[in-house]
Amino acid sequence: GADAACADWLDPLPRGEAVQISCTMAPVEGLGPRHLHFAPTRLALGVGAARNCPPDELWRLVEGVLAEAGASPFAVHSVNTIDVKADEPAVLALAHRLGVPLRLFPASALEAEAPRLANPSAVVMAEVGCHGVAEGAALLQAGPTGRLLVEKRKSANATAALAIADAAPEALAGRPRGRLSVVGIGPGQAAWRTPEVSRILSEADELVGYGFYIDLLGPLAAGKPRADFDLGGEEARCRHALERAAEGRNVALVCSGDAGIYAMASLVFELLDRPPERGGVSLAARRVEVTVAPGITALQAAAARAGAPIGHDFCAISLSDLLTPRADILRRLRAAAEGDFVIAFYNPVSRRRRTLLAEAREILLEHRPPDTPVILARSLGRPDETVRTVDLGDLSVDDVDMMTLVLVGAARTRRLELAEGTRVYTPRGYERKLAGGEGADPDGKGDAA
Repeated sequence: GADAACADWLDPLPRGEAVQISCTMAPVEGLGPRHLHFAPTRLALGVGAARNCPPDELWRLVEGVLAEAGASPFAVHSVNTIDVKADEPAVLALAHRLGVPLRLFPASALEAEAPRLANPSAVVMAEVGCHGVAEGAALLQAGPTGRLLVEKRKSANATAALAIADAAPEALAGRPRGRLSVVGIGPGQAAWRTPEVSRILSEADELVGYGFYIDLLGPLAAGKPRADFDLGGEEARCRHALERAAEGRNVALVCSGDAGIYAMASLVFELLDRPPERGGVSLAARRVEVTVAPGITALQAAAARAGAPIGHDFCAISLSDLLTPRADILRRLRAAAEGDFVIAFYNPVSRRRRTLLAEAREILLEHRPPDTPVILARSLGRPDETVRTVDLGDLSVDDVDMMTLVLVGAARTRRLELAEGTRVYTPRGYERKLAGGEGADPDGKGDAA
C-alpha cells in the first residue's frame, strides 16, 4: 500500500499469500480475516461546534471531510478543539464514535496558529478569542511541520478541518477533558472494595479526601499525589477536587461507605449546580466529566454482620443537626417510627450532640416493644470492629460514639440463636403468605425477589 514504509515492523513477518495487509491511510474495501488494514495515524481532526449542535450534524460534516481527503477514520488519532467545548455533547460523541482521544487547547494557543490558518475569522475571534478553532486545533496537534489536508468546512452549527503530520505522534499535545470520580471505598477493609472502585483509584492521577479514608487505601494510594482534608472541610474538599479536574487531571474523590449516602457525591453536584455568585465552582470545573462509583455502605455491612435485619422495608436517618434542622430530624423520626421501618441511624452522636439519640429511643418506644433488637456496629471492616445487639429499652447514649452505626429493628424483627451467636433478621412475610393470610398473593405469583 501507499504507506507500507510506515509499517516496517511488518518486515520480520514471513512473506506469503495467506494474509493481505493493506498499509494506507485511505479507506480499504473487502476487509476480512485474510485482508487486514493498517492505517498510520497521522491525521489530526479539528472541530468546532455551536452549543448543543446535533451530534449527527457534526458526524456528517466529519464524514464529508474524511471523504474529501480520501482518508479512513482509522487514520485519525485525535479530535481537537477549544477548551470551552470540553463538555459539548456533539464533540464528545464524535470522539467516542471514532474511538480516539479528545484534546483541548486554550484560545491563546489556538491564536498562536493564526498565521497558518487558511480561513481566519474575525467573528470567531470576537466569540472565543482566537481566529480559528477547527483549523487551529488540527494544526496544533499536527505540530509545526504539519499542514492542512482539508481546510475548514462548515455546516449550520459545526466546523471541521483535517491536518496531516509527518508521522504518527508519540504523545498528543493539548490536555484531555478532566474527570472527577467520586468513589465509595466501603466501610474499611479492602475485600469490601468493588473492582470498579479499585480500577478507578489505580488509574487516577491524584486522590482527594479525608486523610484517614485515603490511608485506608493502603498500597492503592502509594506514590500518588494526594490532597488530605480534615473532617468538616467537605465543601473545600469537593471544590478542590473539581478545580483540579478542571485542569485536565483524572481525580478520585475518596469517600467511605457509598459515595452517594451521606458522602460527597451530592455536594459535588450541588457545587456544579450553584451559580458563581452563590459560591459555585469555575466554568472550567463545570465542564469536567463527573462519575460516581458505588461502595458497600455501613448500613449494608452492619446488616450482614448481624444477619438480615433489613430483609424488609428500612430507611436511614442522620442524627447530625449541623446541616439539617433538628425539627426536621424529629419529624422524620416520628414518621419512620409510625411506619415501623427498620431504621439505620448515621452520625448518632458527637462530642457536643448527645440528646438526639435518646429522643429517638423514646419516640421509637411509643411504637415498638422495648425488647426490639438494636444493633450497634462500630468500626466495621477494621481491626477494632465490634458488633453487638441490645434491647431498644436498654439503648444508652454512652454505648455509642461517632464510629458507630445504630440499626434499630422493626416491631417484627426477631433474634435467632445459632452456634455462631445471635443473629437478627426481619421476616418479609413468607410465613403469612404460605398460610394464606393477610398479604398473601391470591394468584400464587410471588415477586421476583
